[in-house]
Amino acid sequence: MGPLAGLKVVEFPAIGPVPMCGMLLADLGATVIRLERRQPAADLGVERPLKYNLLLRNRPSISVDLKAPDGARFAMELLDSADALLEGFRPGTMERMGFGPEPCLARNPRLVYGRMTGWGQTGPYAAMAGHDLNYIAMTGALNAIGRRGQPPTPPLNLVGDFGGGALYLALGVMAAVFAARGGGKGQVVDAAMVDGAASLMTPFFGMAAAGLLNPERGTNVLDSGAPYYDVYRCADGKYLSIAPIETRFRRVFFDKLGMGGDSMDGDAKAGWDALREEIAARIATRTQAQWCAVFDGTDACVAPVLSIADAPAHPHNRARGTFIDIDGVAQPAPAPRFGGTPTATPRPPEPVNSRYEQCLRGWGWSDAAISQWQGNPAVGPGA
Repeated sequence: MGPLAGLKVVEFPAIGPVPMCGMLLADLGATVIRLERRQPAADLGVERPLKYNLLLRNRPSISVDLKAPDGARFAMELLDSADALLEGFRPGTMERMGFGPEPCLARNPRLVYGRMTGWGQTGPYAAMAGHDLNYIAMTGALNAIGRRGQPPTPPLNLVGDFGGGALYLALGVMAAVFAARGGGKGQVVDAAMVDGAASLMTPFFGMAAAGLLNPERGTNVLDSGAPYYDVYRCADGKYLSIAPIETRFRRVFFDKLGMGGDSMDGDAKAGWDALREEIAARIATRTQAQWCAVFDGTDACVAPVLSIADAPAHPHNRARGTFIDIDGVAQPAPAPRFGGTPTATPRPPEPVNSRYEQCLRGWGWSDAAISQWQGNPAVGPGA
């Protein structure tokens, strides 16, 4: 089920953005086989029971010793009929293992070779280690996030790993598959987190060039500078997100908050500090639930700041089915949604080799082809 039904993807072992990309493609219906090391690496250095490693949901994995000749041959035979490959090693690693673009595309000219790195395949930093925070630091994104007078604030690893990494890899792979199916050939997709994070900053570079963005963080409308685009503490210690950027929405907000018409002069930066203090004082008089009762159903652009524990239970999220329960674990549902080719409920993360023969049959291999690998110490249960 899903719009990507029939797409076949081989995912090489990696952490972070590559598993996220594999999950996204599998959630939308692609058949993804994840090749796993004998001892899987801990994602983000966090050990946890398999059922909670949600980036591994919805696709089987097979253990393969890629350094062994038989393991390498097994992986190549999978790639012979694949539409796409996903890998996240440092530049040159796949080539040293014998899985570089040249031999893979020689065997399967229509293969889309998706490469995920932090710095990219080329450039002075290409061979250096790094993580999300380093990549977004190089693009202007990190410097722009934070409050006035405070150091830059790390925004989880959403901007580099997942936004600038996994999503751009998925987009690039699907664009290349589209081109290949339209009569073209396979190609390499060089997806770098530094490039993706920079791309996400496009509108802000335009604003800066036009002189409409103050280089000091925490002084602009969208970076907590404006008092009407911020979070405020309620009487119960919980928070509200306030975001009525447009004048017409701000009018609703101030009316519901019980503030006078003078408050509408919110575009005058000279009055931002005083206005923030007044908003904070009023928000602090009621609980989050009480304020939601005031603002829900209006155009005031106000919403509660929910924890990971609370988000699945919110009435809007429940009505939308934004979160689902899989094997007793609440987690985000597949996104986006499709009217004509709906996605199936994802399967929970599975132990390595738990559906070894089944997934190879689903890949199109015959029983005879599968039996040739039975008991091989480099592949599957024998590895």
